[in-house]
Amino acid sequence: MSVTPADDPRLTAMGLMAEVYLGLTAKMNAAFTASGLSEIDFETLIRLYRSPGRRLRMSDLAAQTSLSTSGVTRVVDRLEREGLVERVACATDRRASYATLTDAGAARLETVLPQHIEDIETWFTGLLPPERLEDFLASLRIIRDVVRPCATAGAMDLSDLSSRQS
Repeated sequence: MSVTPADDPRLTAMGLMAEVYLGLTAKMNAAFTASGLSEIDFETLIRLYRSPGRRLRMSDLAAQTSLSTSGVTRVVDRLEREGLVERVACATDRRASYATLTDAGAARLETVLPQHIEDIETWFTGLLPPERLEDFLASLRIIRDVVRPCATAGAMDLSDLSSRQS
């Protein structure tokens, strides 16, 4: 029995990934909306929150999100007007600036995080035993590093963090 192109397991993998992403997004957007954040607002704020000094160069923030450089500029402009982010000039490169999370931005994000983490546990990570989750995350990182090599731009290497804490 031959496999037709429509039965190719690669199509199944792609379809499952899309279905999972869309399903998770639908389940988790309610927590963002309740706090007055859009999905892209949350993505921007969480990237800054988890970055060294709670800041990223604008170009690195664009690389880490699903936004173009002009798109991230518009989002940061809006978040800046709301007092959640501020733009800080780079001291060593006049062409560059940083998006920096404000205390108000961190506070807003922290109102969403408990529910978001609970949703992640309920709809995602809690469905897998720890060893399968570890393997799954490793697999996702392999794929991410190929399809979005700039996704960790400006982020601190976790090995740097552990060596600083020693």
